[in-house]
Amino acid sequence: MHYVVGRSTEVLDALPVAERDRAAAARLPPWRGAEYAAARTLLRALLREVGQDLEDGPVAAHPGGRPYLPGRPDLGVSLSHSSGWVAAAVGRDRDVGVDVQTPVHASGRLLRLCCSPADAEALAVLPEARRRREFAWIFTVQEACVKAVGRGLSGRPWSVPVAVGQQAGDWGPVSWCAPHGGAPVPVACAWNVRLQDGS
Repeated sequence: MHYVVGRSTEVLDALPVAERDRAAAARLPPWRGAEYAAARTLLRALLREVGQDLEDGPVAAHPGGRPYLPGRPDLGVSLSHSSGWVAAAVGRDRDVGVDVQTPVHASGRLLRLCCSPADAEALAVLPEARRRREFAWIFTVQEACVKAVGRGLSGRPWSVPVAVGQQAGDWGPVSWCAPHGGAPVPVACAWNVRLQDGS
């Protein structure tokens, strides 16, 4: 399982954008188009790095939005974007989920929804900037986990238990990691090993 994160502008400046991604991005609002192209460009670079060059092949999406590679059912992929940051993940014979979040204000109600009572209290007393960053780490894990099982908000990410400062764990059949050291922005990756029948 591999994942990478970067700034949209830096990805687009440093890496060639596939023509099909450029064309699809042109049909979107400019800010969204840039993140769309950057996330797919980052995924293509990651695939080359792990020896699975997609060249200019398609990155398709299921009706719910989950990306996949047509003709490559052995590879699970995931994409994320947040305020100028993008992330991509790839895993062999496993479904993956990646999420990147720029820290934003987390109300007391949101903290109580997404955290245990003790963690919500601990976060509530932190200075605003630190509370935002710590909550963003928690929510990246929650989002990555539900993406790994093929659901977004319908997967109720707030129900995934993540403690303040926790950097790895499991949620049912899903394992996850969110190493805080050295990451420029909160990012987490989750993976779910596929069953033999492909489910």
